[in-house]
Amino acid sequence: MSESPAYLRLKLAQTLFSKQPSNLAPEERQRVEQVALRQLKIEQRILATPEAAQVVLPESSLSQAMSEIRNRYESEEAYCADLNTVGLDRDGLAESIERELVFDAVLDCVASKVPQASDTEVEIFYFLHQSRFQRPETRTLRHILVTINNELPDSERDAAWRKITAIQSRLLKSPQRFAEQALKHSECPTAMNSGLLGTLKRDQLFPELEPVAFALPLGELSDVVESPLGFHLLYCVAIEDGGVLPLARVREKIRTYLMDSRRRSSQKAWIASLFRQDSLAYKSA
Repeated sequence: MSESPAYLRLKLAQTLFSKQPSNLAPEERQRVEQVALRQLKIEQRILATPEAAQVVLPESSLSQAMSEIRNRYESEEAYCADLNTVGLDRDGLAESIERELVFDAVLDCVASKVPQASDTEVEIFYFLHQSRFQRPETRTLRHILVTINNELPDSERDAAWRKITAIQSRLLKSPQRFAEQALKHSECPTAMNSGLLGTLKRDQLFPELEPVAFALPLGELSDVVESPLGFHLLYCVAIEDGGVLPLARVREKIRTYLMDSRRRSSQKAWIASLFRQDSLAYKSA
């Protein structure tokens, strides 16, 4: 099997395995080689087209791409060592990147000819795929945690219970003080953010907390709840019911999805047509 160009090995090691080529396992190296050889055939055919000959690259694009590769490495020594491992020098790297930039520019040009997805197409997709736009019920919550640790003074179970019930008594009189009380008394890292847990869906809380959290009315304080961490108080900041997201919320996301899909299909069809032309030319020769 012939070897693929060095730059493709360098690029694919990062893309497929998030590794430098020198760190690839044997089976990973084989996979990189297989993909690189396939990509090489496509690259060579595209770079031979009239469209590729018309590409003019911005002067900054090559230097920017070179810098991005260099910045993956902690040192100049590691950078040069890896180039050497795959059989590249700086000039060879620059030439390979320039080829890739032309390759990408040609495919971008092909994709740019795809017509815009219309509002009607977006709406049809929405109504045919509503299961994709299901929104789970969520709660935005704050909480206060008092931990239980029978080996620490003032953190034994009874002491922790007295602390949490004292906080609860203050909050029953003034629920609006929850953020302040969390900042002062909560023993969870979220205390630094006034006890804010964020917007949560089901299965993101301890099993002991979830039923309480999702039964809380807006602006209400929970009873004391115990979890493996200790005693909690929860406060409901906001509720968003589950259901299908309205079309207005997802219209542009759907349009983007349709356009991306359409562009990829157009590029694949164009590439396939190049190889069909080669096949016909070979048969007629």
